[in-house]
Amino acid sequence: MENRPQWGTRAGFILAAAGSAIGLGNIWRFPAVAYENGGGAFFIPYLFALLTAGIPILIMEFAIGHKYRSSAPGSLGKINRKFQDIGWWQLAVSFVISVYYAAVIAWALSYAIFSINLSWGEDTEGFLFGEYLKLADTPGQFGGIVPGVFIPLAIVWLAALFILYKGVKKGIEAANKIMLPALLVLFAILVIRALTLDGAAEGLNAFFKPNWDSILNGKVWVAAYSQIFFSLSIGFAIMVTYSSYLGKKSDITNNAFITGFANSGFELLAGIGVFSILGFMAMQQGVAVDEVVSGGVGLAFVVFPQIINQLPALNGFFGFLFFGSLVLAGMTSLISIVETYICGVQEKFNISRTKSVLYGGGLAAIISIIFSSNGGLYFLDVIDYFINNFGVALAGLVEVIAVAWVARQLGKLQEHANEISDIKLGIWWKVCLGVITPVVLGIMMFDNLRTNILENYEGYATWFVTAYGWAVVVAVIIVGIVFGLIKNKTPQATGAKEVSQ
Repeated sequence: MENRPQWGTRAGFILAAAGSAIGLGNIWRFPAVAYENGGGAFFIPYLFALLTAGIPILIMEFAIGHKYRSSAPGSLGKINRKFQDIGWWQLAVSFVISVYYAAVIAWALSYAIFSINLSWGEDTEGFLFGEYLKLADTPGQFGGIVPGVFIPLAIVWLAALFILYKGVKKGIEAANKIMLPALLVLFAILVIRALTLDGAAEGLNAFFKPNWDSILNGKVWVAAYSQIFFSLSIGFAIMVTYSSYLGKKSDITNNAFITGFANSGFELLAGIGVFSILGFMAMQQGVAVDEVVSGGVGLAFVVFPQIINQLPALNGFFGFLFFGSLVLAGMTSLISIVETYICGVQEKFNISRTKSVLYGGGLAAIISIIFSSNGGLYFLDVIDYFINNFGVALAGLVEVIAVAWVARQLGKLQEHANEISDIKLGIWWKVCLGVITPVVLGIMMFDNLRTNILENYEGYATWFVTAYGWAVVVAVIIVGIVFGLIKNKTPQATGAKEVSQ
C-alpha cells in the first residue's frame, strides 16, 4: 500500500467523513421524522440508536478500511474471499444512488438561481411540477429532456468529477475544507434569521414538545434507527473507502464519535431552523404548525419557496442561502458516494484514477440524464425508496452479519482499533454489532418487506414499481456477484495510485 493516497490531515478526513454524512436528508428528512415520532421524546431513541448502531458501525467500517487499506470489495475480500461480493453490491448501490442524487442537487442549484428574483411565483407547487420539471402525466413516461434540469445536472457532474479527478488530498479533502465550513456558515445565518421570525417560538415548541407515550411505540424506535442508519452514510462502502486513506496511526474510534455527533448536531440545527420557519408560515396562514409540516421534495421545493415569498425582507438572499446550503450538503455527499466505485474500479482493473473517474463517473453522469426527462421525478421517487430500504439497509445488515457472525472478526477489529485509539472499545461494542444492530435492522427489513408486499409504494402501478423498484434492487445484487467473480487484474496489495499532479 505504499502508493495508496492519504488524507493530508486528520481534520481533512473528519471534514470529508462528516461532509459525506451531512447531506440533503439531514435538512429535509430529519425534522419531519422527529416531529412525527414524538417530538422532543424522539431524541431518546435517536441518541440510543446513535450509540448502539450508528457509531458502532462507523467504528467497524473505519476499522475495516484502515486495517485492510483497500476499497470496500478489497477490504471485505481480505476478511473472506466471498465477502468481496458484498463490497461490490455496496458499490452498485452507491452507483445507483449517485445517478439520481445528482439530479436533486441540480434542482437545488436551479432554485438557488430562481430565489434571486423569486421566479417560482405564488403557485410554488405548480411551478415545480409544471414549469420547471414539466412532469409527465403518467409514471413511466420518459418524454423529452428538460433543458432547465439537464444544464444544472451537467454542471453538478462536471464539478464533482473534476474534484474526484484531482484525487483524495488535492480534490476531495480540499473541496470539503471549503464546502463544509461554507455550508455551516450559510445554514447558521439562515437559522439565526429563522429564530427572529414571528411564530418561530410556536414552531420550536411543536418540534421539541415531547410526546412521552411514543417511547413505548416500537415503530418510533425503528424510525430512530432508520434515521441514524441512512443519515450516517453507513452500509454502502463510503466509510470503508474513506478510512482506507487514513495514515497508520489515526485514532479511528475518536474519529467515529466526532463524525457521528457532528452529523447529529447538524440534524438538530436543521430541525431548529426548519421548524422556526414552519412556525412563521403557520402564523402567516393562521393555522396550526402541524398543518404545514412536510418533508422531502415537497418541503424543499414547494413549502420553502412559499415561506421565502412571505419573508418580510431580503427574500431572495435567504432563499439563496437555503438552496445554496442544499447544494453544498448534496455535493459533499455526492463526491463521497462516487468515490466508492471509482476506487473499486481503479483497484479491480488496475487502471489510472483518471480513467476510473472517466469510466465510472462518466457512466453515472450519462445514466443520470434519465432524471432530467419529463418523467424523471417518478423514476427518482421509486428508485430512491427501494434502493434505500432494500439496497442500503439490506447490504448493511448482510455486512454486519458477515463480519460479526460468519467471519467472527469483531475481536480482531476491536484489537486493531484499540491499538491506535484513545477511546478503548469494550464489550458494549461487540454486543451492539453482534446483537442489537442485526436484530433492529432485521426488524426494519421485515417491516419494509411486509408493507411493500401488501401495497405498492405511493399507489404506483405494479409494473412501474416492479420495473424501477424491485428490479433495481435485484440488479445491484446481481452486479455485486458478477463483479465479485471477475478476476482482479493485479493483486489487491497494488492499491490505488493517486493521479500525479
